[in-house]
Amino acid sequence: MKKNKDTCIPGNRVVLVPYTKEHVLKYHGWMQSAELQKLTGSEPLNLDQEYQMQQSWFEDYDKCTFILLDAKSYDGTNDVECMIGDVNLFFNNENDRSSAEIEIMIAEESYRGKGCGKEALLIMMRYGMQELGISTFTAKIGYENKPSLTMFEKIGFREVSRSDVFQEVTLALPLTKGSDKYEWLLKQTNHVQLVQYAHR
Repeated sequence: MKKNKDTCIPGNRVVLVPYTKEHVLKYHGWMQSAELQKLTGSEPLNLDQEYQMQQSWFEDYDKCTFILLDAKSYDGTNDVECMIGDVNLFFNNENDRSSAEIEIMIAEESYRGKGCGKEALLIMMRYGMQELGISTFTAKIGYENKPSLTMFEKIGFREVSRSDVFQEVTLALPLTKGSDKYEWLLKQTNHVQLVQYAHR
């Protein structure tokens, strides 16, 4: 999505930056992992296909992607060295821009279980609400992905359906302006401000 191409969102644990060509090689390395392919429902791509995918995501009006960086190590120039995962929004219904699917991937194992995924999720939801007009978030999570299911449920997502065929649960969280959950999310992310991303 072009809207976020110049947007950087620093948090306490993670920094969200737009997915650019400089990130593709490391991202491609991650996605050779059979575990990550399974967790994300992805097919392996060759490097040329990965570059094409990055460009298509940039052009896609219905997909918003940020790369996650380790906030403690990031100095504003060392993106690739600090990459730990990504977070995405998908608009699956062209007639309803108020609802989007959200997904999170912490690719670097040493950063899992440390609050990075939760903070990235909350920051992305705030961005989605304030910049993209989203009021309902959904997530599709595999039956076996217990850590993600637990994290989403702790945030307030609730199961709305499940598919034994795809072995996944669909969760949803409506965030009506002024509701307790809406105000809670804003409070959790009140340290967040959008800043200009320095392209290299």
